[in-house]
Amino acid sequence: MSNVVLVGTQWGDEGKGKITDLIAGDFDYVVRYQGGNNAGHTVVHNGVSLALHLMPSGVMYENTVPVIGNGVVIDPAALVKEMTLLEQEGVSCKNLKISCNAHVIMPYHKDLDGADEKRLGKNSIGTTKRGIGPCYQDKAARKGIRVQDLMDEKIFRLKLEAALAQKNPILDKIYGLHTYTVDEIVEEYLPYARIMQRYMAETTQLLNDALRAGKSILFEGAQATMLDIDHGTYPYVTSSSCGAGGAAIGTGVGPMAIDKVIGIMKAYTTRVGGGPFPTEQRFPENGGTGEEAEVGELLCSVGHEYGVTTGRKRRCGWFDGVIAKYAVDVNGLTDIALTKLDVLSEFDTIKVCVAYEYEGKRYDYLPMQQSVLFHSQPIYVELPGWKGVDISGCRTFEELPENAQKYVNYLEEFSGARISMISVAPERDCTIIR
Repeated sequence: MSNVVLVGTQWGDEGKGKITDLIAGDFDYVVRYQGGNNAGHTVVHNGVSLALHLMPSGVMYENTVPVIGNGVVIDPAALVKEMTLLEQEGVSCKNLKISCNAHVIMPYHKDLDGADEKRLGKNSIGTTKRGIGPCYQDKAARKGIRVQDLMDEKIFRLKLEAALAQKNPILDKIYGLHTYTVDEIVEEYLPYARIMQRYMAETTQLLNDALRAGKSILFEGAQATMLDIDHGTYPYVTSSSCGAGGAAIGTGVGPMAIDKVIGIMKAYTTRVGGGPFPTEQRFPENGGTGEEAEVGELLCSVGHEYGVTTGRKRRCGWFDGVIAKYAVDVNGLTDIALTKLDVLSEFDTIKVCVAYEYEGKRYDYLPMQQSVLFHSQPIYVELPGWKGVDISGCRTFEELPENAQKYVNYLEEFSGARISMISVAPERDCTIIR
């Protein structure tokens, strides 16, 4: 089995959970390489839906080693809670490995995240307020606290003391919030540290040793390409490298070890939070009217477009081919897994954005200027739909309605990467492998 990166290609929520769960059991290791518990996907175990936020999907398979890499930021309380819930459902976490170099989210990170979003008001980014961004800020500023620091109380206290000398005045003087003592945080975090210590490992060495032994690795991305800190719709992005390139950075495995990059691509487009979204079909509460509002509401309700982590209603729109081509390029996609094709069974005709228009200029590529992207208008082609046809029972490409086949072929040709998997219903086995 080759080593594979699985990455979202839009603004997240493309159905990575199902595809990861579908193939994770074929790998020896499944590694989460970035993000924190601001991500989330759902897997099904014995008929029960389980929401994973930090735990790699490999935990669902007894012979697979789930690894939380150095590029992840960890909220210990969230991780321990997730592990407890999994164990209660009969899913063992005994094989879990946690990088000793992963950074730890502190209580003040969450406070600052929420306070900053509130300060921004209508210009807020739409973070989950779980402290992810502030934790990555401290990491980049070389002021962060890592998993290994929790294991030595003396070092933990020294680093906390230095951090609080900076954070407490900000919490108090700027935001009027609760401040912290070293003892307060140590008392909360040391019990988590004792649990996490059982799973702590030098994961870079572990993974490279595994490669030398001929083992296979699945690198599991959270969030998605358009939320990447460098290549996404900045500043409406997350704070980590969630593209395929981040797999090497977030694990310590060299890029030459990666054999395949699979991009998860929804058959339409969604995003959560603020930021540009050229193909958005706005909801009535956001100013949408007529056909636009109807399409947005239908995509949301039929596609169950509500965030796993936040519960927020996702913004919905037609498939954006410009973003699809961009994602193929920046990730080096070898394959595409197309998800939620069944949702489009509700439409007589289906639109695909093939370019943008701004002030009379056509953009066949993603414009880097924020002002251009914000105000661009989508240029669509319309394709015939297959309204009313239930495709959930299709298991081969040829079983799909002719117009559904044409739609998939069009997306494949336009994006420039082979669509090798097609999801036709939420269940794991409702997938066409081409």
